Amino acid sequence: MPSPQSILQEVFGYERFRGPQADIVDHVIAGGDALVLMPTGGGKSLCYQVPAIARERAGQGLTVVVSPLIALMHDQVGALHEAGVEAAFLNSTLTSQEAWAIEKRLARGELTLLYAAPERVTTPRFLALLDELRERGKLSLFAIDEAHCVSQWGHDFRPEYRALTVLHERYPQVPRIALTATADAITREDITQRLQLEEARQFISSFDRPNISYTIVEKKDGASQLLRFIEGEHEGEAGIVYCQSRKRVEEIAALLREHGANALPYHAGLEAEVRQAHQDRFLREDGIVMVATIAFGMGIDKPDVRFVAHLDMPKNIEGYYQETGRAGRDGLPAAAWMVYGLQDVVNQRRMIDESPSAEEFKQVMRGKLDALLALAEATDCRRVRLLRYFGENLADAGPPQGGEGPLGGQRGHEVPSVGARYSCGNCDNCVAPPRVWDGTDAARKLLSTVYRVQQHSGIGFGAGHVMDVLRGRQTEKVAQYGHERLSTFGIGAEFSEAQLRGVLRQLIALGALSVDSAAFNTLKLTEGSRAVLRGEVDVQLREAVSQAGRARKRKSVTAPPAAAAGLTQDGLMRFAALKAWRAEVAREHNLPAYVIFHDATLAAIAALAPRTLDDLQGISGIGAKKLEAYGDEVLRVVQSA
Repeated sequence: MPSPQSILQEVFGYERFRGPQADIVDHVIAGGDALVLMPTGGGKSLCYQVPAIARERAGQGLTVVVSPLIALMHDQVGALHEAGVEAAFLNSTLTSQEAWAIEKRLARGELTLLYAAPERVTTPRFLALLDELRERGKLSLFAIDEAHCVSQWGHDFRPEYRALTVLHERYPQVPRIALTATADAITREDITQRLQLEEARQFISSFDRPNISYTIVEKKDGASQLLRFIEGEHEGEAGIVYCQSRKRVEEIAALLREHGANALPYHAGLEAEVRQAHQDRFLREDGIVMVATIAFGMGIDKPDVRFVAHLDMPKNIEGYYQETGRAGRDGLPAAAWMVYGLQDVVNQRRMIDESPSAEEFKQVMRGKLDALLALAEATDCRRVRLLRYFGENLADAGPPQGGEGPLGGQRGHEVPSVGARYSCGNCDNCVAPPRVWDGTDAARKLLSTVYRVQQHSGIGFGAGHVMDVLRGRQTEKVAQYGHERLSTFGIGAEFSEAQLRGVLRQLIALGALSVDSAAFNTLKLTEGSRAVLRGEVDVQLREAVSQAGRARKRKSVTAPPAAAAGLTQDGLMRFAALKAWRAEVAREHNLPAYVIFHDATLAAIAALAPRTLDDLQGISGIGAKKLEAYGDEVLRVVQSA
């Protein structure tokens, strides 16, 4: 059996494995089952690609990679070809003749890895092909990527994944490795049960992405806030902007284009050809901003995405983590930025309450939403809270103060307070700690006002009217219902509208207020209201920050790309020449540029200014096949720059 280290160096051009990769690879090569939780950009693909190559070279045959993502299949197969590995995919983009040709190669034993979607893998035709390989002893490994898709508790449940149990039942001697970047405790448990991986060894990496800065601000004018964020910090850089509706996607993409950004829309309402063209441009061109619904992103391996922005709040922390994790896959500084407001809370609650799902499912989804609200409203380190949701403690954070342990609360989704003494140094709360005010009195007065207006008029009222009554504003609606005569009229005059919006969000997050979507989003008291009204619950709130957040220094539009930041002027010239050459090669091969070489590899070449092929050996990302294919051209470009 060839050594994993030699494969890593020869094929992929890397000197050493990262984190738990080496242990995972050894375990899978030896025939063990594994469940791997590793953050986006952590190197999950190597955990099955290296074993696939090692086991194939040892005569054990094919590795089948199950993935729901056409984009990932195309890019990974292209990257494997560039590295000299025989790989292919079977998906809906192929003609019947092309699919038939790949099946023939499969039958002849010419492939090391085959990528296929779960719905194809479980068809009688595909299983018959696998049966033939098994009979010849040439079925080596199953890799199930995006394994969270099997769980109803996950953020991207896909029913077709449930049928993958057939792999274990039909081929019990073939090892399996299931991989995901995002799974909380309840989702992880569901994955092991649904895929029958109870005996599998679990490898759980740190979920921390220290290169990503986290910022969450109150939504006032989301579009204007987004413009200030991009123009102030990320002008000309690649990014993703997530919006909840197709209409909003189109509006924001148009707005960004009006202000000079190279922005494209992406949503399920576009023609398939347009969506594909936009995705291809995002992958292959520099500085594209993709404005999208959550239909976009899974399987996107673009390493130089410098920011991910949310104009609407996701459903849960898993979705937020997965989407923000698409930034900074190259390990260089990147930003996760989100605006959210009361309407986001109302919309997400309504979608849960109106779904046809069972009550147990709704309860879990409410708990997940509550955890995200707690993250958004937090006044302490966001990174600590985010990691604690996944059951992870930062080493220096110390024990939680006032919490119930790593995963307390409803089905393991409460995010307990961790105190203010830990600072990650790379989230908004740690860079500029917010001021906090005691909103307990305001919360009690607001709940009392909700009760009084309904008691007086026999109907419910929305947030705006309740705040008007509480603040003593003489509006037409107040006069119409005679609410100026209520005992609570004007008793909250000292509170600003921004403060009361924060109180409302917190009360809804606590379950002390509900929003009746069937009655024009009117506010209603709940059983949880009693504890707040009796003063048994403290409501601590962050002070509202104006505009898009705290001011940051505007990034120079002439600043070099992040990967090239440390290069000399001559090095920057070599880097630019190498990028131009790489773009030509990528166009010829119909691949994203980073599949040829990552920016980090080009930067290392530019810094070294190699003169011989021997000089290129050992540069991270240059394996034997790439050295043979591109070495002379790289030297020519460097010497002529």
